[in-house]
Amino acid sequence: MPLSTTRSDAALSLRGVTLDLQTPSGPVRILHDISFDVAPGEVIGIVGESGSGKSMTALTVLRLLPPGAELSGSIQFSGRDLASLSSRELREVRGKHIGMVFQDPMTTLDPVVRVGAQIDEAYRIHHRRASHAEVRRRTIEMLELVGVPDAAQRAQQYPHQWSGGMRQRAAIAMALVNDPAVIIADEPTTALDATIQAQVLDVLMRARDELGVAVVLITHDLGVIAQTASRVVVMYAGRIVEVASTHELFADSRHPYSNALMRSQPGAHERGEPLVAIPGRPPSMTDLPLGCAFAPRCASPYKNDRCFAERPELELSIDGRLSACHYRDVRQEVIA
Repeated sequence: MPLSTTRSDAALSLRGVTLDLQTPSGPVRILHDISFDVAPGEVIGIVGESGSGKSMTALTVLRLLPPGAELSGSIQFSGRDLASLSSRELREVRGKHIGMVFQDPMTTLDPVVRVGAQIDEAYRIHHRRASHAEVRRRTIEMLELVGVPDAAQRAQQYPHQWSGGMRQRAAIAMALVNDPAVIIADEPTTALDATIQAQVLDVLMRARDELGVAVVLITHDLGVIAQTASRVVVMYAGRIVEVASTHELFADSRHPYSNALMRSQPGAHERGEPLVAIPGRPPSMTDLPLGCAFAPRCASPYKNDRCFAERPELELSIDGRLSACHYRDVRQEVIA
């Protein structure tokens, strides 16, 4: 694995992160050797189909894991390995230094507590000596930062009185209220219409620009990635299959799965043309193929018996690109 040394300037660094979850049939490996860095003020995207391991990677960073989960590897943040911290030490990191924005804001917001009081609590738990007035000023400041009009008045309302897009703004305000160094946003624009989606993304980018927050943006929407991220991590079956700058990925993806994702986007087709779907479906994590997990679905003309017998490692190509394909040094032309 080429990413063997943690970058000294990284806001967050994962190295060799592997996760096993307990199931009725025994332990199942969900994440395999996940490694990447996020620099301060950088937006990095994590993409892939449902079940590829994107959200599990986010939950693993903060160790929001079910009982019996076995984690190995390192998650470096501010000179500490989050993978080895105690539960009490983790509580000091969650929310204060690393914020989380979930796909459904109602997962974050309590429906029977006023919105402002919930953001107050997120701040007060890490600033116990702050006065009530100071806490409320901070809450209003954050709501104004994320573009909530009449913030002081709206803070007195309950979540059901806010629209879906406004609730997501409140969830982002809650994640930002303690000035974290990193925000992990897990599908923050899913189920929002295009206008509200653009507004939510603008809020995240404003946080990056004004507060210097590093953003890990998890999404299945490559259009969102094109608008926001500088680098992209492509995941499939619990592994990273490609890491590239956004421009490189869209212009010349090196893994057949990345290429197939690009071709399956509506914007990749002329009006009236049928969409191109990736054939088949992702493998079960309990029954992964011996070789490349994508081989059964791969449409690359270079696919051969080696792909089914030998698993490719995530390695550098001759031009310095990271790809987990035996044929990473050739342009991947996927046949529709």
